[in-house]
Amino acid sequence: MEISQLEVFLAVAREGGFSRAAEKLYRTQSAVSQAIRKLESEIGELLFDRSTRDGVMTDAGRVLQEYAERLLNLRENAREALAELRELQKGKLVVGANEFTALYLLRVLAEFRRLHPAIRIVVQRSLGSHIPDDVRRHNYEFGVLTYDPQDPELASVVVYSDELIFVVPPQHPLGRESQVSIRQLRAESFVAHIVSSPYREKVIQAFEKHKTPLHMGVELPTLQAIKRFVAMGNGVAFLPEISVEDEIARGELVRIPVQELRVHRKLRLIYRKSAALSHAGRAFLKIAESVAETQGGRYRFERAK
Repeated sequence: MEISQLEVFLAVAREGGFSRAAEKLYRTQSAVSQAIRKLESEIGELLFDRSTRDGVMTDAGRVLQEYAERLLNLRENAREALAELRELQKGKLVVGANEFTALYLLRVLAEFRRLHPAIRIVVQRSLGSHIPDDVRRHNYEFGVLTYDPQDPELASVVVYSDELIFVVPPQHPLGRESQVSIRQLRAESFVAHIVSSPYREKVIQAFEKHKTPLHMGVELPTLQAIKRFVAMGNGVAFLPEISVEDEIARGELVRIPVQELRVHRKLRLIYRKSAALSHAGRAFLKIAESVAETQGGRYRFERAK
């Protein structure tokens, strides 16, 4: 049973006869009759009573008409839904990120939302170490990482350059220093993120190299909590610059360069090489590239070679 056969059948049913259906379809009456006979042979039922001039539908014909109309309506609905996807009037974009890398997404997603408000956006929080596997398994269309996964199945685009910076509350004794050394920080109480990361390890190694104790008196679960706790005067911290830009601009935190510690990191968008991106996914990449062009600075769009 083919869609084209059902279209002919419905034309005969709606027009009330083979000749009128043939005119409607711009086909000969014999071609219409042949199509109906083939359909009847395939389903094993007569659809029209040939003893009447206009071909009155049989009970089987009336049953098939109901289902044929549903099928053709579903086909039209499918066409409309696909057109909406192409025109970005429908769809869903799923991105995997951790608490830090999600901060990069804010500006890009704001622009995406402005241009394509009908697309649903979901950012799933995940550990950076888990994101490549989740992208490969189609759990996310994109992932945001602070490292190159070195995976032949994944494409990687550098989209942001961040730096780990040392911050203190404005009333802190070091608040007026233009820069400090690691040894000046031996007595400080650091507020750390409870989740271990390669960058936390780099800080620990730098303090060990300079034979300076690193006192992590408090560990908190979120960047937001760390920022607020430090701003309240409860210690100092190393934080991603992107996470404290607003607090520094408002004077709630003070950034102080540390002579022996420069930790830069590149944020990357990753996605599957072999899979075709959705319409929403392609639009997302274009917007990420556009944001890099218009914002400049730490924003970039550099595909891996």
